[in-house]
Amino acid sequence: MPTIVLTTDLPAPPQACFDASLSVDAHAASMRRSGERAVAGVTTGVIGLGDTVTWRARHFGVPFRMTSRISAHDAPHRFVDEQVAGPFRRWWHEHRFEATPGGTRMTDTVEFAAPAGPLARLVERLVLTRYMTRLLRTRNEWLASALASRP
Repeated sequence: MPTIVLTTDLPAPPQACFDASLSVDAHAASMRRSGERAVAGVTTGVIGLGDTVTWRARHFGVPFRMTSRISAHDAPHRFVDEQVAGPFRRWWHEHRFEATPGGTRMTDTVEFAAPAGPLARLVERLVLTRYMTRLLRTRNEWLASALASRP
């Protein structure tokens, strides 16, 4: 099963980074290119422990729906979102926040598995890992920019 680990330095204190990372509105804005938007569950504001959100987006030209739940929440240090319905056989995303002299170091750890099938491992290795890493980087760059422009 592929695992992506991505570390991003953010120019704000851990609580601000934690809250921004749980913002449905910030996520939608950062994923505007794929048309990602919340269509069920919590559709605006900040999500919390046990909350679900259903996202609708277009990736690879195909429309997707994915419902995730916040399954762990330890403000402002860590939270986990997990797919409860959607395109992946498994989607587990841990967000960790550590104070640094310049702000916060955010570490994303994502474990995922493509839908079952004989080509799943090949698709994970050749396409999905690179694509998901790029999406996470785009989102994190957006967060860093948004947090830097806050008063």
